[in-house]
Amino acid sequence: MKKSLILSSLALALALPVLQGCVPTMIATGAAVGVMSIHDRRTTGTQTDDETTEWRAKAHIPEQYRNLSRINITSYNHRLLLTGEVPDETAKAAIEVEMRKVEGVREVYNELGIGPVSPLSSRSNDAFIDSKVKARLVDSNQISANHIKVVTERGITYLMGIVKEREARVATSVARTTAGVRKVVNIMEIISDSEAQRLDTQALGSGRSAPPAQVVPVETR
Repeated sequence: MKKSLILSSLALALALPVLQGCVPTMIATGAAVGVMSIHDRRTTGTQTDDETTEWRAKAHIPEQYRNLSRINITSYNHRLLLTGEVPDETAKAAIEVEMRKVEGVREVYNELGIGPVSPLSSRSNDAFIDSKVKARLVDSNQISANHIKVVTERGITYLMGIVKEREARVATSVARTTAGVRKVVNIMEIISDSEAQRLDTQALGSGRSAPPAQVVPVETR
């Protein structure tokens, strides 16, 4: 039952871009975000800061590159991931300089590609890969998918999150064995088991933490 609820919430969240503008969807969105938010190891304040940082960062993109580039900005726990395409190395470097000026940003991962803007077909495929990785994280029963932020660009899957070392290994293994993924880039923050337990207890708002995930062997290559 619990797994079905999580899968349903995940499906709703993944469907939001397609269903924008529909009033019933807005209601469903609140439910889905609420389920995800209470299991997020970031504080509510940090989650809000990350959302604010993303739109602030977009305003920092130099004007001369806006029409020549496609820049995706993802903020997670004050760490900024830049993906997409820019025309040259000069643009890539200039954009990173501006991103580091954004208030609250403590790290920038500049993964911008050099070249023409990717076609819609490529971006649609990346979105499909994202959904597959997220679904497989849920299906693994070894880690909460809400602890992992998945971003895929040109078949390269980036993993962000606040996780224990074992959870990072599980997430990496799931991503690297998902069809369509060409490479996995791990930029997750590793925390101790005790810190994870503290954050999980705090997120759940109770005096007890969520039951530990089943520990299974993970192959490292």
